[in-house]
Amino acid sequence: MSSISRTGFTILSGALIAVTLGVSAFAADTVRVRGTVESLQGKTLSVKTREGTNAKITLKDDWKVSSVAKASIDDIKPGDFVGIASLPTADGGDGALEVLIFPAAMKGTGEGSYAWDLKPNSSMTNATVADAVKSVDGHTVTVTYNGQEKKISIPEGTPIVTFASAVEADIKAGATVFVPSEKAADGSMSSGRVVVGTNGVVPPM
Repeated sequence: MSSISRTGFTILSGALIAVTLGVSAFAADTVRVRGTVESLQGKTLSVKTREGTNAKITLKDDWKVSSVAKASIDDIKPGDFVGIASLPTADGGDGALEVLIFPAAMKGTGEGSYAWDLKPNSSMTNATVADAVKSVDGHTVTVTYNGQEKKISIPEGTPIVTFASAVEADIKAGATVFVPSEKAADGSMSSGRVVVGTNGVVPPM
């Protein structure tokens, strides 16, 4: 692996730890900012959030940028460690909203199933794939975490991504970003990482 690739994995590893740990990695005032870039001036990132508000985030001195790359359902194999945002389905199971495939070195990161805010009632499950089955309705994976098991259906068209590197220049007006941030008592926000959409692939988390 080249030094650029190693850097990309290191950067995104840090980002995805923040992205996928629903508890304990940050205090309760964590804010996950999703939206499009309005500007990046110095270390001040302005984002038009998906809720329609304007968020200004101060980037920390050692902040990192990373991106995601499109992957396929066929890339998900038994033994892989994945992060899946999902919603309960009418039949009592879970249906995936998006899937993140971790590199082998990150297996076990944030293992568990936690409340998530991608959509109301959604959860994030970081777990090991026990099996993956294809059906007429798409795919279903069985994942295991902390001695528990969950079956999650992955409908056709569900965003599936893996890791990619990015540079500061990718954070330009109109780019889609996901910014796990810390909100201070005075309402100001800061972050050490930005996940930005590149090459037509946006952060689905």
